[in-house]
Amino acid sequence: MNTPEPARARPIFSTADFALLKEAVADYTRKIADEPRSVQFANLYHRLGRLG
Repeated sequence: MNTPEPARARPIFSTADFALLKEAVADYTRKIADEPRSVQFANLYHRLGRLG
């Protein structure tokens, strides 16, 4: 008996979404530049750049 293949997963975010997220993260990173957490947001910014 042939089992049907599961439906292919659709991406949650579009390429345009990554650009918007990257812009928002960059803005927030500038606003918290003096806080230690800014390093984590800077890393997130660069990871988003590799995705989109």
